Amino acid sequence: MDFFWLSSVFLTIGTPAMRQLPPLAAVRAFEAVARTGSVTRAAQELCRTHGAISRHLRLLHEHAGVALFEKDGTGLRLTRAGSDFYVAVRSVFDQLEQAYDRLGQHARGPGLHVACSATFAMRWLVPHLALFYRQHPDIRIRLSMTSAREMRNEGADLLLAWDLSGYAEADRRRAIVLAPVNFAAVCSPGYVRVPARKRTRIAHEYTSSAWDQWQARTGRSAAGGDTVSFPHTHLCIEAALSGLGVALVEQRLIARELADGRLVAPYGTVSFDGGLCALPAAGRPLPGQADAFIAWLRLALSETSAA
Repeated sequence: MDFFWLSSVFLTIGTPAMRQLPPLAAVRAFEAVARTGSVTRAAQELCRTHGAISRHLRLLHEHAGVALFEKDGTGLRLTRAGSDFYVAVRSVFDQLEQAYDRLGQHARGPGLHVACSATFAMRWLVPHLALFYRQHPDIRIRLSMTSAREMRNEGADLLLAWDLSGYAEADRRRAIVLAPVNFAAVCSPGYVRVPARKRTRIAHEYTSSAWDQWQARTGRSAAGGDTVSFPHTHLCIEAALSGLGVALVEQRLIARELADGRLVAPYGTVSFDGGLCALPAAGRPLPGQADAFIAWLRLALSETSAA
């Protein structure tokens, strides 16, 4: 009798308690609404109807016993309790997303996840990837598009960027310098005739220090008129091509336009501080394929710079 009683106690103590989790489909709907700020947008993202998302929110409200949203005009806004819960949910979803991405990487075999700006990917990296694959046919590069304002690494093994001024000091110390960067103030050939004091300056919204660096190093004012800003470099390039003003762009990204004369650089190019860097993901070792990719990047970037 004592043996059976002790066995029962052992099983009770040794068996993990069942998790007390909220309805997970409802939590997913809650996260999407909180992140997008709209039931409609959340429904579109999750491929559900507006009514289905609303029912999930009501279910979560009833399950938690506290309101997570309150009406704000025709929309919704998080309550204090909802805001606190969203912080936790967002962190858990970020971790789950990254862990699932790593799981997929294992399934796909040897590879490297690289994040970079859309302009750098479209205008330099992707056109050169065939050369990398010929040298390393067993390594596959997975690309994610990011921007200068994006502080998260998006689960990538390496983040490629030239402006790390917005990153923490610890991140900047981990950065691997790949190549110098040289910027040119460029415009359409016809726009050169506009007096410098009247020219429109085309700026990147998230790397505004670029023009300050250029002026400090050259002592010139290539565009003293109004300023227009765009969130991506390729939009700045298109604006310059259209004759809107003068854009400041790294020379590798506009090599084709400079070569065929659609853009001109009346002041030449200027070397900027820092250079293009590869920032490894924090908290985990780099995959073995990273060394080969970094070595190839350095060589290929130096060759295109010389060209």
